[in-house]
Amino acid sequence: MSEFIKQLIFIGQVICAMVLGSLIGLERKIREKEAGLRTHALVSGGACLLMIVSKYGFSGDFDAGRIAAQIVTGIGFLGAGMILYKKHSIHGLTTAAGIWVTAAIGMCVGAELYYLSVGVTLVIVIFQYVMHLNINPIRSKDFITYRVKFFSQDNEQELIKEIFGAKNFIQFNLEYQDERLICTGIIRSLKLKHDKDLKDIMEKHKFIINIEKIVE
Repeated sequence: MSEFIKQLIFIGQVICAMVLGSLIGLERKIREKEAGLRTHALVSGGACLLMIVSKYGFSGDFDAGRIAAQIVTGIGFLGAGMILYKKHSIHGLTTAAGIWVTAAIGMCVGAELYYLSVGVTLVIVIFQYVMHLNINPIRSKDFITYRVKFFSQDNEQELIKEIFGAKNFIQFNLEYQDERLICTGIIRSLKLKHDKDLKDIMEKHKFIINIEKIVE
């Protein structure tokens, strides 16, 4: 086989990896996530290209696994850049994981494991789709964030956690006003409270000064 034809096959491998990566990226783009179709396609194609270079780009006695190992490390840094802490919650973990597994698919194509790479791509796309269906046992739970300001004397903190069905406050501040201890805590709950519900809670529990729903 001539060198020209051989390298045309390599280009075909990179294209195949980019197509598979773009399938995962398409799902992320539809959901308006940080990394979309182009990012996933480039990650998969780049990982495939590096695998090809690792296998065929050197002559003599060398360890072909070194470049593959560095791909895993490098993609870890790229994935970390997708993770954001915003408004008391973490965003981008699924996208970062998708970037990581997309690189692995590109590596599979570069290693000529075509059936494995296509099969894993289909599994991931189907998995992502199923996990977003409105099925109670697997449905992602949406937390609502509240800022609660209240007077504290006895067990008010525990009572507030019971009202909102939460284990702990994620932020908590203390201050004194007219020799009274005032607490301001941020709490996350699966219980959606409408404005009327919040008003009723404050009327029933006089130690609560204010409850504010924080929009994510």
